[in-house]
Amino acid sequence: MNQASLQKSLASLPLGGLRYFDSIGSTNDEALAWATEGAPDFSLVVADEQTTGRGRAGRRWVTPRGTALAFSLILRPALTPSPFAQHPCGAPDYGRGESSKPSLFTGLGALALVDALKKRGLEPQVKWPNDVLLNGKKVAGILVESVWTGDALDTVVLGMGVNALAGSVPPTEELLFPATSVEAELGRPPERAELLQDILSALTAWRPKLSTGELVKAWEENLAFRGEQVRVWQGSEQPLTGRVLGLEPDGSLRLLSGMRDKIVTVQFGEIHLRPAV
Repeated sequence: MNQASLQKSLASLPLGGLRYFDSIGSTNDEALAWATEGAPDFSLVVADEQTTGRGRAGRRWVTPRGTALAFSLILRPALTPSPFAQHPCGAPDYGRGESSKPSLFTGLGALALVDALKKRGLEPQVKWPNDVLLNGKKVAGILVESVWTGDALDTVVLGMGVNALAGSVPPTEELLFPATSVEAELGRPPERAELLQDILSALTAWRPKLSTGELVKAWEENLAFRGEQVRVWQGSEQPLTGRVLGLEPDGSLRLLSGMRDKIVTVQFGEIHLRPAV
């Protein structure tokens, strides 16, 4: 995988720009810096290796050279034309068509990966809030970081790390949750550039549906542990136990708590979710 081969593989996509690195600290950090320099919408940062990759809450995300798929996509919600609205003159109406809720972009990335994995005959599920599972094991994590200008969402950086090849899975003793790779579940090594192309193609198809409710519905349909008992840790609070009912319109988790059958909404934040076994 290199700059030239990626440009060829992704030629059919409306990329605003592409930066490839053999090795980098963090693709999200590079994307955030590029965004401040004026990177266009749908600009992409890809790395063969990350040395200081991170997941949610600053947890380390291992990206060994030549084994994983690590990328960050710059999205400019305020510059995206609405698929529904037009000015009286017929030109696209900018700034009103895309959601201002960063949480929904996590679902956008998750569903794009789900579609790409289903295309390969696999059966992925989304572990709320930001992981994708295969056979109950983590195969990918998503990190969304946003930049606001006043009360307007200026930039969303959607970062994704996918355990593509078997060598990308950390040793068992380093894991907080069981992990796997696309190669292990597929029975053969996937072509990383092809997987990336399928993810980004699916993302472009889902993106216009961010504000329609259709995206959350599909996210909910692919939700891991739906109807099952889970424990949710919120920061330093005592864990909450409940049955997963689904998602709220903003992507928050809806649980039926064991305490008097009360419906509880869990917001995005410092969250850990595990099956209650």
